[in-house]
Amino acid sequence: MIRKQLTITGLTMDVSYTPKELETVFLPMLQHFTQLREKKKSRVIIYLAAPPGAGKTSLSLLLEDIYKESPRPYTFQSLSMDGFHHTNSYLTSHYTEINGKQTLLKEIKGKPETFDLKSLTRAIQALHKGEAVEWPIYSRSLHDVSDETTKVDADIILIEGNYLLLDQEGWKDLVSYADLRVFLTAPRELLKKRIIERKLKGGHIKEEAMAHYERADLPNHHLIMNQSQKADWVLVLNEEEEWTIK
Repeated sequence: MIRKQLTITGLTMDVSYTPKELETVFLPMLQHFTQLREKKKSRVIIYLAAPPGAGKTSLSLLLEDIYKESPRPYTFQSLSMDGFHHTNSYLTSHYTEINGKQTLLKEIKGKPETFDLKSLTRAIQALHKGEAVEWPIYSRSLHDVSDETTKVDADIILIEGNYLLLDQEGWKDLVSYADLRVFLTAPRELLKKRIIERKLKGGHIKEEAMAHYERADLPNHHLIMNQSQKADWVLVLNEEEEWTIK
């Protein structure tokens, strides 16, 4: 087992993977990313989409870490679309209609309506044009968008997020800016377990974590699994929490 410590949206987390995963999944992915960049002769944008709890953030940062361990011809950055959440102040002052009732956005945080899709689209369009972008950051310790940003100007950019492949108005237009689409999946009960554990580590009590899972994460799971556009690559997380390429 290979172990690393990664900083994920403000929290330090232990990440582990097997030599088999490295040889059969991670290194082939990175090699393919590099080949895409070499063939295109300009910036490559890769989407990594998944239902909640699949580990897309940790996987994207792990891929960046492994990429930078060896000399390579291009620069690489992994990004999360979570920085495009509306701020908590916005979520606690705006509503959306669900089943004929006005619902505070804070109550469904994490659903598509709680993201600033227009700003996300503008940022991805700028990256697609080869521009440098100041990318917003989400902090899990604050449970809010941070005041900090990170400069994005790499040759290979991996963007992870739940809804990057969503086949809904507005969201589906994002696909045109991706050179490669990767989708992650895993058994639903495993994802539930991982989500609850993550929320507890982030400071939620168990009752809050369970309630938010039922209110937002589970519906999001169904939405993403049933309404995502086709990916080029599909990665599966099995019950032993090991990645394989489908």
